[in-house]
Amino acid sequence: MVGTQFGAKSVIIRDVGPRDGLQSEPPLPVESRVALIDGLVAAGVKHVEIASFMRDDLVPAMANAEAVVTAVPARDGLTRVGLVANAKGAQRAVATGIDALSVTVSLSDAYSHKNVGRSSEDSLTALADVVAVARDAGRPVDVVVSCAFGSPFDDVVMTRDLAPFIDRVRASGTTGDTGNHAVTVTLADTTGVATPHLVRTAIELVGSDIGLHFHDTRGTALLNAHTGLELGVRRFDTSVGGIGGSPFAPNASGNLATESLVALLHSEGWTTGINLDALVGVGVELQRTLGHPLPSPFVQLAG
Repeated sequence: MVGTQFGAKSVIIRDVGPRDGLQSEPPLPVESRVALIDGLVAAGVKHVEIASFMRDDLVPAMANAEAVVTAVPARDGLTRVGLVANAKGAQRAVATGIDALSVTVSLSDAYSHKNVGRSSEDSLTALADVVAVARDAGRPVDVVVSCAFGSPFDDVVMTRDLAPFIDRVRASGTTGDTGNHAVTVTLADTTGVATPHLVRTAIELVGSDIGLHFHDTRGTALLNAHTGLELGVRRFDTSVGGIGGSPFAPNASGNLATESLVALLHSEGWTTGINLDALVGVGVELQRTLGHPLPSPFVQLAG
């Protein structure tokens, strides 16, 4: 993936703040969510997870997904991503004209039950249905694997469980009646247990053609991302201001802050296409909107 978007030494950053970050906050009006997305795009972020197509009563902070997508029209160079959980959600998403889908499955069965109310096995079955909808609509699918580095419920042994699970995820694009359809994979450190050693081990098990999604529960998210970068990973999920964190994972904190990773990448000669000063400004404005301090040190210093 190096060199496919910005240059010979480029990294793709997907900001998940408007979805992953805001879903744990009190609901904001559509206008505020759109203003956040517009700010990120103006700062140069090219991949943004903008909406979640779940039931509004289950995730009220993500209600009115269709209105959000309508207010963020398609444009060259921008990939608008929508999270879905099943074929019905995927159908809603593609009907809006959204550019790409993400879907979450969990390596931890216990977490899967708490997060989406079904087993990991059932989630893999639902994934095949999502891929079928995406194939028919010509939309790419990224599968985010929760608890990839360990589970808060002690039901995951990464060295035993990860590789066969990822094999099944990747096969979801080529098996059954869905026909061939490319499926990418992102490994998520849902509870922030990952260390550089675990990141190296995971990449040895499944390869570097993945995305990485880190939470900063133990303050290692940036170091883990740098480890992945050194080992060939070129796609990262981050969240403006470091907001986010799963409500179903005990003691989970926010995501790796987009501005922290961008600053590190730029200092080491990597290209993201993102204006760091403008990005920090987006975080400062978000902090005002939410009415509480954000985890990002860049936002704290600027705000």
